[in-house]
This record gives sequence, structure tokens and C-alpha cells, in this order.
Amino acid sequence: MAKTYAEMSKEELEQLYAQLDQEYKDAKGKGLALNMARGKPSPAQLDMGMGFLDAITSESDMHASDATDVRNYGVMDGLPEAKHLMADIMETLSSNVIVCGNASLNIMYDTFSRAFTHGLLGNTPWGKLDKVKFLCPAPGYDRHFAICEHFGIEMITVPMSPTGPDMDMVEKLVAEDEAIKGIWCVPKYSNPQGYTYSCETVRRFAALKPAAKDFRIFWDNAYAIHHLYDEESRQDRIPDIIAECKNAGNPDMVFEFASTSKVTFAGAGIAAIASSQANLDDMRKSMTVQTIGYDKINQLRHCRYFKDINGIKAHMKKHAALLRPKFEACERVLEKELNSTGIAEWTTPNGGYFISLDVMEGCAKRVVALCKDAGVTLTGAGATFPYKKDPKDSNIRIAPSYPTPDEMAQATDLLVLCVKLAAVEKLLNK
Repeated sequence: MAKTYAEMSKEELEQLYAQLDQEYKDAKGKGLALNMARGKPSPAQLDMGMGFLDAITSESDMHASDATDVRNYGVMDGLPEAKHLMADIMETLSSNVIVCGNASLNIMYDTFSRAFTHGLLGNTPWGKLDKVKFLCPAPGYDRHFAICEHFGIEMITVPMSPTGPDMDMVEKLVAEDEAIKGIWCVPKYSNPQGYTYSCETVRRFAALKPAAKDFRIFWDNAYAIHHLYDEESRQDRIPDIIAECKNAGNPDMVFEFASTSKVTFAGAGIAAIASSQANLDDMRKSMTVQTIGYDKINQLRHCRYFKDINGIKAHMKKHAALLRPKFEACERVLEKELNSTGIAEWTTPNGGYFISLDVMEGCAKRVVALCKDAGVTLTGAGATFPYKKDPKDSNIRIAPSYPTPDEMAQATDLLVLCVKLAAVEKLLNK
């Protein structure tokens, strides 16, 4: 049985380092230029939806199911058929939904801003409080953390597990501290680990007893329909958080977000928020000042193109067929090259856009720098933690979506070489 790197003698490590260093110099000479920094859809994915632009072709097509002329002002909440489509994606009721612009991130930012300037449901605006804190499951989504930083919110890291955030910690913290106003959640195929919250975790969220009356769960269901395999596994199905909160006596405790940004075109999707009627009515007060209405032509285009949730699901199978070989190409290299080394662990998600790689403690920044120097750009080390500070300097987010499968294999070959090189350097420096 092969030795792990930690079991090797100094002489063995020195020999290995010389070999890896030469391989790295050879790799730098290949002139690679690959970018895996963000989960961008590939050109092939975008090309797949070009018929979407022709879903509305004439003046007679410009009316929604309630006879609304989508070219004109009005209909603040979104077209009835668009609300129904987004509700089906989030597996909730259309009466819980408001359809907005093209990006769920924009709705999340607006919701934070509203809480800061005007407060939620009559509570003191967060901006007038001495201290506002937020729970941040990590590794997590860097843009969530950026919103907190932008508003000066203190972030508290909560460890993640394959079933979701550490709920014992979440329950204790929110019950004890009124300054904790919310928590970020990516409940399905989480960014970056690809974990899906268990049913128990969802129900424990719904039953939280926070000290703050205006505590909110920010439920970013970005990857609700982004399966990599045809059959959604039983453990990947989660309850409707809106219904669960209502049943637990906490109807106003959650804001849920989703979009079609990685379904149609990344800059021209539709996004929605789902919540209680009280929360949505509170939101409408500022919406009437903020906008005359969102892009109803784009909403109608989505509904005409997909027709219903079955059309969405059929389209997403095409996405999966393009994405799956890229994930599997990456996973094959990781398994072949790192499995018996003892220097790395990684996730094998059933959906979403990322693979989470944990390298030897203290090596992530070095791995990312080595990769960049050899032509492969990764998400910055630390980005998956609040304040960009990974306490172990070990987590790296891999985004396989944009390169081709061959490019993904090439990039992962370089990545594992850099993981090995950084680990041997660390061991020799001990």
C-alpha cells in the first residue's frame, strides 16, 4: 500500500519534490490559459437557449394570460404565469411570489437595504442599531459575504456539514443574541460544496426561536433545478421552507430567492422572491417608489418558451448533459492523483456549479498562486469564508462549468500537481 505524503521520509519527500518541480516547470511551458474563477455557463450552454429570443415574434404575442399588454407600465408583482413558473421552481405557491428583474443577487441586496433604511415589519431599521450580526455558513458564497461587508454587518462563521449548517450552533446563537438578524443559506447543491440540506435541517430552521423579532433566513435557492443526473436522488429533495415556517408558527421568518440566470441567459433571466404575505406587502411599499415595473416582456418570453415547469426540467436535462462530463473529468483526475496521498479531500455533488476541494492546511493560497503562474485561474483562496479569511487556508472552490471537458481535465491535472507541490513544500518546511 502506498505511503501517504505525511508518512514519507525527508529523503523521499526531497526526491518527490524534485520530480514535481520539474513537472511544474514543464506545465508552465504549455501556455495554458484557463479560467475557473466563477461558475459561468459555457458558450455551448448559452447557445442551447437561442430559441428563447424568438418566443415572442409579433404584436399579437404581447399579451399575458390576464390580457396585460407587456409593453406598457403596470403589474408590479410580475405576470401571473411568471409567478406560477417561479413558484414551481421554488416548489411553493404562486401567491407567495413576486417576480423582479434578472438577478436574485439584486433582490437580496435590495432586501438588505430595505431592512437597513426602513426596517422589517415595523421593527427598528438595522442601520439605526449599534450592532447587527449575521450567521454565515462556510465554506459559502462570497457574494453573500460581500453584501454583509458592504453594510458593515458583523459576520459569524457557522461550520457546514453534508446535511447543512451546524444547527445546534445556529439554534443556540439566534436564541441568545438579539443582534443576530439573519443567516445565509444555499439549501440545495450549496456553493461551493454541493451539499443539500436534510429534511431535519430544513424543519429545524423553520422552528428556530430567535431573540430578534426581525430575524430572517435568507434562503438562496439558486440551484433548485440544477441537477447533474437524470434522477434527483431522494436525499436531494427538500421541503418547502415557506410552508414549513408557516406550520411552525414563524410565517415571516424566511425570504427565499431564485432565478433563471443559469437556465436561459446569465444576464437576461428572471428572478423572484418568495415569502409571507406580510413580508411581501412590506416589500411592495418600497417597490412602488423604487420602480414602475420590471421587464414583463422578458417574463412573458420565459413563459412562452418553457410553457411550464416540465419545459424547464427538459431544458435542464440538456444543461446537465453538458455539465456532467466536466464534473466527472475533474473528479476522475482528483481520484486518480490524490486519493491515496492524504493531502486533499473533495466533494462529489449531484448538482449545482461547484466542487469544493480541501487541501493540506496552510496550502490553499500557495496552490492558487502556483496555478495562476502556470495559466489556470481559480477563485481566490479564502473567498468561501467571511472576510476572505479561511482559518485553515485549505478550501478551494472549483468551477467546472466554463471549460470544455478536455480543458477541465487539463486544468485539474495542473491543479493536482500544484496541490502535491504545495503539500511537499509544507512538509519539508516542517
